[in-house]
Amino acid sequence: MEHYFSRLQNAVRLYWDKPAVSNYRGEIFTYGQLATQIERFHIFFDACGIKKGDHIAICAKNTARMAVSFLSVNTYEAVVVPILSDFTPESVNHLVDHSESLILFTDSDIWAKLDIQAMPRLKAVVSVNDFTLLWSAGEEVKAAFASVPERFTAKYPMGFSRENVKYNTDNWDDLDIINYTSGTTSAPKGVMLTYRAISATVDFGQRYIPSSDKFTMVSMLPMAHMYGLVYEFLYPLCNGTCITFLGKTPSPSLLLSAMHDVKPYLLITVPLVMEKVFKSAIKPVVEKPVMKVLTSIPGVKSLIFKKIREKLLAALGGNLQMIIMGGAPLNPDVEKWFKKIGLPYTVGYGMTEAAPLLAYEPCYSYVPGSCGRAVDCATVRIDSEDPQHVAGEIQAKGENICIGYFKNEEATKAAFTEDGFLKTGDLGVIDAHGNIFIRGRSKSMILSANGQNIYPEEVEAAVNSQDFVAESVVVDRGAKLVALVYLDHDAIRKAGLDEETISDIPERVRVNANRTLPSYSQIQKVELVDKPFEKTPKMSIKRFMYK
Repeated sequence: MEHYFSRLQNAVRLYWDKPAVSNYRGEIFTYGQLATQIERFHIFFDACGIKKGDHIAICAKNTARMAVSFLSVNTYEAVVVPILSDFTPESVNHLVDHSESLILFTDSDIWAKLDIQAMPRLKAVVSVNDFTLLWSAGEEVKAAFASVPERFTAKYPMGFSRENVKYNTDNWDDLDIINYTSGTTSAPKGVMLTYRAISATVDFGQRYIPSSDKFTMVSMLPMAHMYGLVYEFLYPLCNGTCITFLGKTPSPSLLLSAMHDVKPYLLITVPLVMEKVFKSAIKPVVEKPVMKVLTSIPGVKSLIFKKIREKLLAALGGNLQMIIMGGAPLNPDVEKWFKKIGLPYTVGYGMTEAAPLLAYEPCYSYVPGSCGRAVDCATVRIDSEDPQHVAGEIQAKGENICIGYFKNEEATKAAFTEDGFLKTGDLGVIDAHGNIFIRGRSKSMILSANGQNIYPEEVEAAVNSQDFVAESVVVDRGAKLVALVYLDHDAIRKAGLDEETISDIPERVRVNANRTLPSYSQIQKVELVDKPFEKTPKMSIKRFMYK
């Protein structure tokens, strides 16, 4: 296994004049410019008295400068503390203080809402917008920041070049990142990941997911989340791939526009984004009466599906080799159509504590409904007497697994089995070929009156497959299953439904969904909600908020 700092160093030297990170229709940093700014921040950290192992927080939206800030902290061997930019100001204050961070990189608009008194350890606050000093604890820090140009020139009188780039790799088991989770069932916890853990998943990506300096990528997931950080940033960057940051929530129109312009070879996203693409670009086509007739004719069907696939891939830039989804289950009805039209997709599985990948399979050997097979840097098992047929907790052990939670021994102890396996909290089964099938979260599982295990995610998949449903959450109310539903108002508007027809939707959804569900998981009632469900950055619904 190669250290990801070694890969990064080689990429910087090899692709010095090539674009490394950019904002969509905005600022671009070449690998050389990236390395130069990293060195400037290293000089500032040193002048401030920051030592290897000290903690530095970053709370900012995804931009090229956020990427530069992360790598500056990371390659200095300070512990990076990425904090989600959509956390409340109070949460950011708390996490900066809890993490014992000495410097904070943040956006100016986020900074305006923070309380410096709640973060007493801070020495400096640096703007991610323009790399200026927003606040300093004293004149010494201010002077250190102002002295960077002079110190840089003195250190590199002949200029900073690719030969000057050298990142230490003698730190495998040192703490690399404290990542505060956005879990849907509890308050954020600081997951501690070592350089070995990050290197293991970057290394896996380099070996099994193609990347090259000839390729480009669109990044839409937050870098403060491990999924986005490793697989939309570190893994491709370490092999010369230029990354373009969207910088905002990927609506179908924005995504298609960026994909058309950037022409990426690989799309890494969450199922919800592709489900929206399906509903806006594929479903209206395949559900036309004439298309239903044509797709029932064997010879014609394959030609039509090919045309749909080619049209969709062209809309996604025309260069797409693979779509990788993770972070949540893919709707079975949507997956059925992706399979029919031959879309090159796969669904993986992981979590922050696994940095983040636990299972993956290339699209050509991916089994629909699964989330792939265990990655080779981890051992995955199902805690069940019959793991092929009876769901049990998915547990994992390996080089990519975290070492625990920062300043939380109780949570760390509870997260691992006596023989050292991480308890994921997810329930699943595994087939004879090693393919893992997720059944749901152990904390969200509902026990029916007759003792049957009900996985709300499976019931929600049936509900979400119904016409005019955007998303749903299934809850247990006194042994009755109730589906909370947010309607697809765009689809309703396009269909021109009248008020009476709209009022009939909940009952039609209930009846039609129940036809596909076993008797013990029948929905008794459908309730409409008037706004989308609250979600985590990886687009999982915050289930604990709904009862």
